[in-house]
Amino acid sequence: MIRAMRWRFDPLSLAWAVALFILLALLATVGARWGWLRSFFGDVLAVVWVYFVFKTFVAARVLPLALAALGVGYAVELGQFIASALHLHIPNRALRIVLGSTADWWDVVAYTIGFAAVLALEAVRARGVRAARPTTSAPRPSTPVR
Repeated sequence: MIRAMRWRFDPLSLAWAVALFILLALLATVGARWGWLRSFFGDVLAVVWVYFVFKTFVAARVLPLALAALGVGYAVELGQFIASALHLHIPNRALRIVLGSTADWWDVVAYTIGFAAVLALEAVRARGVRAARPTTSAPRPSTPVR
């Protein structure tokens, strides 16, 4: 049975999204001279960030949300490729930093690693939730009859 996606608000996912956004902003500004770490690791984190933004507002299974986040990354890369092929230029410097300006296959690899990281994180989290749940229910304490 396919469960439909529905709107909701998850404060924990919002906290993760905000923390990742701050980390991404630091990578884009302070880490501007860090070369591949900024660009590659930033692209990995970008997919994880998009996943948590989606998870903040959409109740759905992990795989569809992770695939949607991966799709956003791929769409950004496709947009960069098309803009380059058509010789288009984004005039806003901040937007150019956020979206990037050149298509690169390593970005696609980074987005895919971010997708795999989301699946791995959620699998570990789900395993921890299952381990925390009792497997059998304890008997209820009997109430004295008066």
